Amino acid sequence: MSKFEWNGRVDGPGPEHARWHSVIDTEFPLDGASDVRPGAVLIGFSSDEGVRRNGGRQGAAAGPDELRQALGGLAIHDDFPRYDAGTVSYESRDLEAGQEELSQRVADVVCAGHLPVILGGGHETAFASHRGLVRGLKNEKTEAIESLGIFNLDAHFDLREADEPTSGTPFRQISEIAGDDFSYTVWGISSANNTRVLFETAERLGVEYLLDEDLAKLTVKEATEIAFEKSKDFKNIHLSIDLDVLPASVAPGVSAPAALGVEAFKVHAMALALAQTGKLRLVDVVELNPKYDVDSRTAKLAARMIHDIVAAHGAVQK
Repeated sequence: MSKFEWNGRVDGPGPEHARWHSVIDTEFPLDGASDVRPGAVLIGFSSDEGVRRNGGRQGAAAGPDELRQALGGLAIHDDFPRYDAGTVSYESRDLEAGQEELSQRVADVVCAGHLPVILGGGHETAFASHRGLVRGLKNEKTEAIESLGIFNLDAHFDLREADEPTSGTPFRQISEIAGDDFSYTVWGISSANNTRVLFETAERLGVEYLLDEDLAKLTVKEATEIAFEKSKDFKNIHLSIDLDVLPASVAPGVSAPAALGVEAFKVHAMALALAQTGKLRLVDVVELNPKYDVDSRTAKLAARMIHDIVAAHGAVQK
């Protein structure tokens, strides 16, 4: 696990001047430590291999530290604990070994009662993080997990069939391990960027989705209400945000930029609605590609979403 050196502006001593860089605890124990006060735990996944296998623009491996850099200066208005557990990186092209390490790391964090916030990496991150969530919620028990829903803000289903795992296969892989318990909702699907086969696969697996053009017709309030209403079906929520759901004009630094995308305020509102339920058990934010970013605008937007999700989740944990 590699560590990031947090730094940023200092306005003065005391909690009234707190920013991420001044409050985040970088000495999070490797075993998850149940005696540490529950909070949000950042875990990076420095991964490009899934994107390479899927034919996307490589560079997402640099995403985790770019997100931390963008988070560092954001002001903190609460005392909800924030930890940084470092970044999982792996040698060569052994994606599967890296995914296994991330899964176990997430499982330890979940077992200890924390909210893991995974900083990707390509969307291959989501399979590993979800598998870790399942392990952590089961906590070495064999019974099924009660009502676990996956919500993905994404332009793509990521349900591809492939000879090996890629950034386009994570939710198909999850469906295979979840079986009848697979519950997957995607908001922001681009019909132009998903083949008929993918729509047929989604239908076969019972996937619920909204197209980007459907969301374009809604107000921010209406989008928020959809998220709140759908969250009622679950007691545990995995929120995945693929930054390519956003328009390329505000999020150019991604592996597969969107021609249309979904308005940032709607993506933010739907994610925040899920966080405010207190049901979040896992968040991953993926596909940031700093190589193609402009003035760090993608990183800054993603960091603001992470910042607000953590604050909203923390507020309902009191």
